[in-house]
Amino acid sequence: MSLKNFTFTEICKMLVFPAFFATMKMLFISGVLSMFFGFLVGVILIVTERDGLCENVVVNRILDFIVNTVRSFPFIILMISIIPFTRFLVGSSIGEQAAIVPLTVACTPFMARIFQNSFKEVDPALIEAAQSFGASKKQIVFKVMLKESVPSIISGLCLAIINLLGCTAMAGAVGAGGLGAVALTYGYQNFNEKIMYTIVIVLIILVAIIQYLGDLLYRKLK
Repeated sequence: MSLKNFTFTEICKMLVFPAFFATMKMLFISGVLSMFFGFLVGVILIVTERDGLCENVVVNRILDFIVNTVRSFPFIILMISIIPFTRFLVGSSIGEQAAIVPLTVACTPFMARIFQNSFKEVDPALIEAAQSFGASKKQIVFKVMLKESVPSIISGLCLAIINLLGCTAMAGAVGAGGLGAVALTYGYQNFNEKIMYTIVIVLIILVAIIQYLGDLLYRKLK
């Protein structure tokens, strides 16, 4: 599509604004899903480690290996390599909905490590005290470990979400839509610097907002 007959404002309305909302949709859904699955994996890793609440070295090592393996994949390669899995889940490998699958798969291991490392920072004396008062394993996880590690979790999640935002832009370059697709197709490939740098500025603002909100929440919960 030629953009020569359109003003910059019209181009923003036609391309940039819809792409922005598409990116936010991918970011929100994949962010929530990866936090949920990451929390589950992080809890399993922490409770099954040696001297954990439910020590199981075999489960811990297998899950640890899976997490490390997925984290080692560059996002573009991971996205392409799980295309059959994506098609199985959503019926397509192209578009916003399809991008949510690899985004979630890629971000979940990072989320899991954030939860695991945050739980490790909890004072063991607090866990021992809870056990001495007869607290169940579920109560220790949610009322002691999770409660005490919230500030650390918030700080880590902020970084993970910013990283996820970068992945949504990369996903756009291979058919997912959003800001990355507009920047590549209508900006770079059409030699339209205005569109390309507009997308860059939008992404910079998004990162700044996410970091600011993360820091604000961290200070309030610290």
